[in-house]
Amino acid sequence: MGGAKKKGLWFRYLLAVVLLLIMIFPYIYMVLNSFADWDQVDKKLFPTEYTLQSYQWLLGGGEAVIPRPWLNAFFNSFIVSGASTFLMMVTAIMVAYALAKMPFKGRDTINNFILFQMFFPAIILLIPTFLVIQRIGMYDSYWGMILPKAMSLWAVFMYTNFFKAIPDTFIEAAKLDGASELQIMYKIVMPMSKSITTVIFLFLFMERWTELLWDMLVAKSDNMLTLNVLLSQMFGPYGGYPGPMYAASVLLTLPIIIIFLLFAKKFQEGMQFTLK
Repeated sequence: MGGAKKKGLWFRYLLAVVLLLIMIFPYIYMVLNSFADWDQVDKKLFPTEYTLQSYQWLLGGGEAVIPRPWLNAFFNSFIVSGASTFLMMVTAIMVAYALAKMPFKGRDTINNFILFQMFFPAIILLIPTFLVIQRIGMYDSYWGMILPKAMSLWAVFMYTNFFKAIPDTFIEAAKLDGASELQIMYKIVMPMSKSITTVIFLFLFMERWTELLWDMLVAKSDNMLTLNVLLSQMFGPYGGYPGPMYAASVLLTLPIIIIFLLFAKKFQEGMQFTLK
Protein backbone atom coordinates (compact mmCIF):
# COMPACT_ATOMS: atom_id res chain seq x y z
CA MET A 1 0.00 0.00 0.00
CA GLY A 2 2.84 2.35 0.93
CA GLY A 3 4.66 1.51 -2.32
CA ALA A 4 1.61 2.34 -4.44
CA LYS A 5 1.23 5.66 -2.61
CA LYS A 6 4.90 6.45 -3.18
CA LYS A 7 4.62 5.63 -6.90
CA GLY A 8 1.58 7.88 -7.17
CA LEU A 9 3.51 10.72 -5.53
CA TRP A 10 6.45 10.30 -7.91
CA PHE A 11 4.05 10.29 -10.86
CA ARG A 12 2.57 13.60 -9.69
CA TYR A 13 6.04 15.14 -9.35
CA LEU A 14 7.01 13.89 -12.81
CA LEU A 15 3.80 15.24 -14.33
CA ALA A 16 4.35 18.59 -12.63
CA VAL A 17 7.91 18.79 -13.99
CA VAL A 18 6.78 17.91 -17.52
CA LEU A 19 4.00 20.54 -17.44
CA LEU A 20 6.44 23.12 -16.08
CA LEU A 21 8.91 22.43 -18.88
CA ILE A 22 6.14 22.74 -21.46
CA MET A 23 5.11 26.09 -20.00
CA ILE A 24 8.59 27.62 -19.76
CA PHE A 25 10.05 26.16 -22.97
CA PRO A 26 8.83 29.05 -25.19
CA TYR A 27 10.63 31.49 -22.89
CA ILE A 28 13.79 29.35 -22.88
CA TYR A 29 13.61 29.21 -26.69
CA MET A 30 13.29 32.99 -26.80
CA VAL A 31 16.28 33.54 -24.50
CA LEU A 32 18.49 31.09 -26.40
CA ASN A 33 17.66 32.68 -29.74
CA SER A 34 18.31 36.16 -28.36
CA PHE A 35 21.92 35.08 -27.76
CA ALA A 36 22.22 32.88 -30.85
CA ASP A 37 24.31 33.74 -33.88
CA TRP A 38 22.10 35.37 -36.50
CA ASP A 39 22.71 32.51 -38.92
CA GLN A 40 21.12 30.08 -36.43
CA VAL A 41 18.14 32.09 -35.17
CA ASP A 42 14.90 30.10 -35.69
CA LYS A 43 16.83 27.48 -37.67
CA LYS A 44 17.74 25.17 -34.79
CA LEU A 45 15.77 24.12 -31.73
CA PHE A 46 18.88 24.64 -29.60
CA PRO A 47 21.47 26.93 -31.22
CA THR A 48 25.10 25.91 -30.92
CA GLU A 49 26.78 29.27 -31.51
CA TYR A 50 26.07 32.21 -29.22
CA THR A 51 26.91 35.89 -29.38
CA LEU A 52 25.81 39.29 -28.03
CA GLN A 53 25.21 40.56 -31.56
CA SER A 54 21.43 40.90 -31.13
CA TYR A 55 21.76 42.91 -27.91
CA GLN A 56 24.54 45.08 -29.36
CA TRP A 57 22.44 45.80 -32.44
CA LEU A 58 19.38 46.54 -30.31
CA LEU A 59 21.01 48.79 -27.72
CA GLY A 60 23.06 50.50 -30.41
CA GLY A 61 19.91 51.85 -32.04
CA GLY A 62 19.20 49.29 -34.74
CA GLU A 63 19.81 50.04 -38.38
CA ALA A 64 22.34 52.75 -39.10
CA VAL A 65 20.01 54.29 -41.71
CA ILE A 66 17.08 54.64 -39.28
CA PRO A 67 18.46 54.33 -35.71
CA ARG A 68 15.85 53.63 -33.05
CA PRO A 69 16.04 54.91 -29.42
CA TRP A 70 15.90 51.55 -27.68
CA LEU A 71 17.54 52.63 -24.43
CA ASN A 72 15.32 55.70 -24.30
CA ALA A 73 12.24 53.52 -24.92
CA PHE A 74 13.27 51.23 -22.05
CA PHE A 75 13.63 54.31 -19.82
CA ASN A 76 10.23 55.60 -20.94
CA SER A 77 8.61 52.29 -20.06
CA PHE A 78 10.01 52.47 -16.54
CA ILE A 79 8.84 56.05 -16.03
CA VAL A 80 5.33 55.45 -17.38
CA SER A 81 4.81 52.07 -15.69
CA GLY A 82 6.29 53.15 -12.37
CA ALA A 83 4.32 56.41 -12.16
CA SER A 84 1.05 54.81 -13.32
CA THR A 85 1.38 51.93 -10.85
CA PHE A 86 2.17 54.31 -8.00
CA LEU A 87 -0.87 56.47 -8.76
CA MET A 88 -3.12 53.42 -9.13
CA MET A 89 -1.95 52.12 -5.75
CA VAL A 90 -2.45 55.47 -3.98
CA THR A 91 -5.90 56.13 -5.43
CA ALA A 92 -7.03 52.54 -4.81
CA ILE A 93 -5.93 52.62 -1.16
CA MET A 94 -7.66 55.93 -0.44
CA VAL A 95 -10.91 55.05 -2.22
CA ALA A 96 -11.02 51.52 -0.77
CA TYR A 97 -10.39 52.75 2.77
CA ALA A 98 -13.25 55.23 2.46
CA LEU A 99 -15.58 52.55 1.08
CA ALA A 100 -14.60 49.97 3.70
CA LYS A 101 -14.14 51.99 6.90
CA MET A 102 -15.84 55.37 6.53
CA PRO A 103 -19.65 55.11 6.58
CA PHE A 104 -21.36 57.72 4.43
CA LYS A 105 -24.52 58.05 2.39
CA GLY A 106 -24.33 56.39 -1.00
CA ARG A 107 -21.43 54.07 -0.16
CA ASP A 108 -23.26 50.94 -1.32
CA THR A 109 -24.22 52.69 -4.56
CA ILE A 110 -20.57 53.50 -5.27
CA ASN A 111 -19.57 49.91 -4.52
CA ASN A 112 -22.20 48.61 -6.92
CA PHE A 113 -21.11 51.13 -9.57
CA ILE A 114 -17.50 49.89 -9.30
CA LEU A 115 -18.63 46.30 -9.75
CA PHE A 116 -20.82 47.37 -12.69
CA GLN A 117 -17.92 49.17 -14.37
CA MET A 118 -15.63 46.15 -14.02
CA PHE A 119 -17.85 44.19 -16.41
CA PHE A 120 -17.13 46.60 -19.27
CA PRO A 121 -13.85 46.39 -21.25
CA ALA A 122 -11.66 49.46 -20.97
CA ILE A 123 -11.40 49.69 -24.76
CA ILE A 124 -14.89 51.21 -25.03
CA LEU A 125 -13.52 54.40 -23.40
CA LEU A 126 -10.37 54.45 -25.52
CA ILE A 127 -11.48 57.02 -28.12
CA PRO A 128 -13.19 59.45 -25.69
CA THR A 129 -10.16 59.35 -23.39
CA PHE A 130 -7.81 59.95 -26.30
CA LEU A 131 -9.84 62.96 -27.48
CA VAL A 132 -9.78 64.46 -23.98
CA ILE A 133 -6.01 63.98 -23.68
CA GLN A 134 -5.52 65.55 -27.09
CA ARG A 135 -7.69 68.60 -26.36
CA ILE A 136 -6.05 69.39 -23.00
CA GLY A 137 -2.59 69.36 -24.57
CA MET A 138 -1.21 66.10 -23.14
CA TYR A 139 -0.80 64.31 -26.46
CA ASP A 140 2.70 62.86 -26.98
CA SER A 141 3.71 63.39 -23.35
CA TYR A 142 4.40 61.37 -20.22
CA TRP A 143 1.28 62.73 -18.53
CA GLY A 144 -0.83 61.65 -21.48
CA MET A 145 0.29 58.08 -20.96
CA ILE A 146 0.20 58.17 -17.14
CA LEU A 147 -2.94 60.02 -16.02
CA PRO A 148 -5.55 57.89 -17.88
CA LYS A 149 -4.00 54.86 -16.17
CA ALA A 150 -3.98 56.42 -12.69
CA MET A 151 -7.04 54.53 -11.47
CA SER A 152 -7.74 50.80 -11.26
CA LEU A 153 -11.22 49.63 -10.29
CA TRP A 154 -9.88 46.12 -9.82
CA ALA A 155 -7.38 47.39 -7.24
CA VAL A 156 -10.14 49.33 -5.47
CA PHE A 157 -12.27 46.18 -5.35
CA MET A 158 -9.41 44.05 -3.97
CA TYR A 159 -8.40 46.59 -1.31
CA THR A 160 -12.02 47.20 -0.27
CA ASN A 161 -12.59 43.52 0.43
CA PHE A 162 -9.34 43.27 2.35
CA PHE A 163 -9.94 46.39 4.44
CA LYS A 164 -13.40 45.14 5.38
CA ALA A 165 -11.75 42.10 6.98
CA ILE A 166 -9.65 44.30 9.30
CA PRO A 167 -11.40 44.55 12.72
CA ASP A 168 -12.88 47.98 13.40
CA THR A 169 -11.54 47.84 16.97
CA PHE A 170 -8.04 48.71 15.70
CA ILE A 171 -9.33 51.82 13.96
CA GLU A 172 -11.57 52.88 16.84
CA ALA A 173 -8.65 52.56 19.29
CA ALA A 174 -6.47 54.69 17.03
CA LYS A 175 -9.16 57.36 16.78
CA LEU A 176 -9.42 57.46 20.59
CA ASP A 177 -5.67 58.15 20.66
CA GLY A 178 -6.22 61.13 18.36
CA ALA A 179 -5.00 59.59 15.10
CA SER A 180 -6.30 61.05 11.85
CA GLU A 181 -7.65 58.97 8.97
CA LEU A 182 -4.39 59.36 7.05
CA GLN A 183 -2.37 58.24 10.08
CA ILE A 184 -4.65 55.23 10.52
CA MET A 185 -4.16 54.27 6.87
CA TYR A 186 -0.39 54.72 6.99
CA LYS A 187 0.41 53.29 10.44
CA ILE A 188 -2.28 50.65 10.98
CA VAL A 189 -4.08 49.58 7.82
CA MET A 190 -1.16 49.47 5.37
CA PRO A 191 1.25 47.48 7.62
CA MET A 192 -1.51 44.88 7.91
CA SER A 193 -1.96 44.83 4.13
CA LYS A 194 1.58 44.05 2.94
CA SER A 195 0.70 40.69 1.37
CA ILE A 196 -2.30 41.90 -0.64
CA THR A 197 -0.40 45.07 -1.57
CA THR A 198 2.35 42.95 -3.13
CA VAL A 199 -0.18 41.03 -5.23
CA ILE A 200 -1.92 44.20 -6.40
CA PHE A 201 1.38 45.94 -7.14
CA LEU A 202 2.71 43.06 -9.23
CA PHE A 203 -0.48 42.72 -11.27
CA LEU A 204 -0.81 46.47 -11.84
CA PHE A 205 2.83 46.90 -12.81
CA MET A 206 2.71 43.90 -15.14
CA GLU A 207 -0.50 45.17 -16.77
CA ARG A 208 0.92 48.67 -17.30
CA TRP A 209 4.35 47.42 -18.38
CA THR A 210 2.81 45.32 -21.14
CA GLU A 211 0.36 48.04 -22.29
CA LEU A 212 0.59 48.62 -26.03
CA LEU A 213 -2.56 50.11 -27.55
CA TRP A 214 -2.81 53.26 -25.42
CA ASP A 215 0.91 54.06 -25.67
CA MET A 216 0.75 53.54 -29.41
CA LEU A 217 -2.07 56.08 -29.66
CA VAL A 218 -0.59 58.75 -27.39
CA ALA A 219 3.14 58.55 -28.16
CA LYS A 220 3.98 60.14 -31.50
CA SER A 221 7.65 61.15 -31.45
CA ASP A 222 10.48 58.62 -31.22
CA ASN A 223 11.63 60.10 -27.91
CA MET A 224 8.29 59.25 -26.27
CA LEU A 225 7.95 55.66 -27.50
CA THR A 226 7.83 52.89 -24.91
CA LEU A 227 9.54 49.55 -25.36
CA ASN A 228 6.26 47.82 -26.25
CA VAL A 229 5.57 50.21 -29.09
CA LEU A 230 9.10 49.94 -30.39
CA LEU A 231 8.96 46.16 -30.19
CA SER A 232 5.70 46.10 -32.15
CA GLN A 233 7.39 48.04 -34.95
CA MET A 234 9.83 45.18 -35.40
CA PHE A 235 7.07 43.15 -37.04
CA GLY A 236 6.94 45.78 -39.77
CA PRO A 237 10.13 47.44 -41.04
CA TYR A 238 12.25 45.43 -38.59
CA GLY A 239 10.71 42.06 -39.32
CA GLY A 240 13.96 40.91 -40.92
CA TYR A 241 15.77 40.95 -37.56
CA PRO A 242 14.36 38.08 -35.47
CA GLY A 243 17.43 37.95 -33.21
CA PRO A 244 17.01 41.54 -31.94
CA MET A 245 13.28 40.92 -31.66
CA TYR A 246 13.95 38.06 -29.26
CA ALA A 247 16.45 40.23 -27.39
CA ALA A 248 13.87 43.01 -27.03
CA SER A 249 11.32 40.48 -25.76
CA VAL A 250 13.79 39.27 -23.12
CA LEU A 251 14.45 42.84 -21.99
CA LEU A 252 10.70 43.46 -21.87
CA THR A 253 10.02 40.50 -19.57
CA LEU A 254 13.15 40.80 -17.42
CA PRO A 255 11.90 43.55 -15.03
CA ILE A 256 8.70 41.60 -14.30
CA ILE A 257 10.67 38.44 -13.51
CA ILE A 258 13.08 40.30 -11.23
CA ILE A 259 10.28 42.06 -9.34
CA PHE A 260 8.37 38.79 -8.95
CA LEU A 261 11.43 36.98 -7.55
CA LEU A 262 12.03 39.81 -5.08
CA PHE A 263 8.46 39.68 -3.77
CA ALA A 264 7.68 35.98 -4.32
CA LYS A 265 7.03 35.18 -0.65
CA LYS A 266 4.67 38.11 -0.10
CA PHE A 267 2.99 37.32 -3.41
CA GLN A 268 2.19 33.78 -2.24
CA GLU A 269 0.79 35.08 1.05
CA GLY A 270 -1.39 37.57 -0.78
CA MET A 271 -2.68 34.99 -3.24
CA GLN A 272 -3.74 32.76 -0.32
CA PHE A 273 -5.99 35.58 0.88
CA THR A 274 -7.48 36.24 -2.56
CA LEU A 275 -8.34 32.54 -2.98
CA LYS A 276 -10.20 32.35 0.35
